[in-house]
Amino acid sequence: MKRFLRSPLLWTFVVSLVLLLAVGGWLLTDPATSRSEALKTGGIAGGAIVALYALWLNDRRRRVEERRQEVERQRQELELRRADQDRDRISDERFAKAVELLGHEADQVRVGALHALAGLARGREIYKQTVLDILCSYLRRPFEHPRYQDTAKRDGNTAPEEGSAEEDQELQVRQTAQRLIGELLPAADSEGTPGYDLDLTGAVLEYFDLSERKIGKLLLRYAGLYSSTNLSGCVFLGPVYLTGAGTKEKKRIGFFRCSDAKFEQRAWFSGVRFSEDVEFRDTVFAGETSFKDSVFAKDAVFADAEFKGTLDLRRARFEGFGDLSFREPPGTVSLYNTSVEPARDHELPSGWSVETLPDGRARLTVKDL
Repeated sequence: MKRFLRSPLLWTFVVSLVLLLAVGGWLLTDPATSRSEALKTGGIAGGAIVALYALWLNDRRRRVEERRQEVERQRQELELRRADQDRDRISDERFAKAVELLGHEADQVRVGALHALAGLARGREIYKQTVLDILCSYLRRPFEHPRYQDTAKRDGNTAPEEGSAEEDQELQVRQTAQRLIGELLPAADSEGTPGYDLDLTGAVLEYFDLSERKIGKLLLRYAGLYSSTNLSGCVFLGPVYLTGAGTKEKKRIGFFRCSDAKFEQRAWFSGVRFSEDVEFRDTVFAGETSFKDSVFAKDAVFADAEFKGTLDLRRARFEGFGDLSFREPPGTVSLYNTSVEPARDHELPSGWSVETLPDGRARLTVKDL
């Protein structure tokens, strides 16, 4: 009973009735006002109170609904945060387990761990650079195989020498890691994608193929690149260092392809020994470029390459055919004892020439240098 007496609806009707009677009675005291007009005016006054109550009630319902929706939104956000935390926990557990299995004795288990890491990187972008670092770290581990020891003697059509079962199994694991690195990197023509860094310092790689990929910083210092390496069509957003590659004991560089690529920052090939043919056809070098002290044991093709920065060829040796018909000669070039094979007819930029020395050797010279 008390609750009913406190009801806003009851008091609304009471006030409305009182107002109806008060206004109607007051108007009836005026002889000029008819009874119907007095009742009508009193009804309008009472109805206004009911209308105000209806508006207040509607506003109250609206606020209650807004509060309910806010509570529901907060509940959904909490569930999403919990789901994200669960997903992060599961991903971290998968990551830790996969890294642990990289040290397993069985090669198939190591291959499975590599694929697990790659799958994690594909599903969670935040893991991609970390997974690439782990794949590169695995490839930086010391590795030798008999097929790498006779590359200087083996003909191109001769099958490579087989190693022990353990060596061949490890070779398969390493080639899987190489392939996964290429698959995880974004396409060279993709927009809005970052360039991921690769640190392969001292790594032993064979048939390494990153063609048509976008890369951040690339480190291949003192690496061994066997059989062939394909970096054609790559876009390098960061600096690239191959300093000393192919010069360490038992390490060589096979056929090296880097055509139609773009180096947006420094490209450092100083002290590199290329044991097979080299191709930099249509490649753009936007920053400083150095081939200082490098050796090109066979043909080196730079046809239509473009150097927008400086080019350093000091003490470089072209022991085979050299095609240096650049799209445009570099604005600044450094030549000092840059030797070429005197018996070959090299393709040179305008203003460049071959000077034969008294001891039978030949070197490159440029006018006004």
